[in-house]
Amino acid sequence: MKSYRKELTFNTPTRRAYINITPYVEQALKESGIKEGLLLCNAMNITASVFINDDESGLHRDFERWLEKLAPEKPYEQYAHNGFEDNADAHLKRQLMGREAVVAVTDGKLDFGTWEQIFYGEYDGKRTKRVLVKIIGE
Repeated sequence: MKSYRKELTFNTPTRRAYINITPYVEQALKESGIKEGLLLCNAMNITASVFINDDESGLHRDFERWLEKLAPEKPYEQYAHNGFEDNADAHLKRQLMGREAVVAVTDGKLDFGTWEQIFYGEYDGKRTKRVLVKIIGE
């Protein structure tokens, strides 16, 4: 069995953002040479997420509104975590959206369902963060 590891880095200019990282992940899969196996893609920071969904801007705005209702950024003092930092809401948003995505690799391609894409969700941006792509298989 072969194994391949690659780190992607992102630094969003805004506090929150959604980036379709499918092309970066597909490139990593191509570099790996693996044709059959599993691909893990996970956020390497506790205030970011990786998830699979549709690449539709209205849906992304819906994510933002929904997350702000469940874990509003302000007022900062509503959270016990906020003292040294002001990112408690980002930790909660990541819990809701998830840490990672696992995708089957079949015939050298990501084995997606209809409309599925991989996204990086940023909830406390303006600094460099990492995403791990780990692929195992033959």
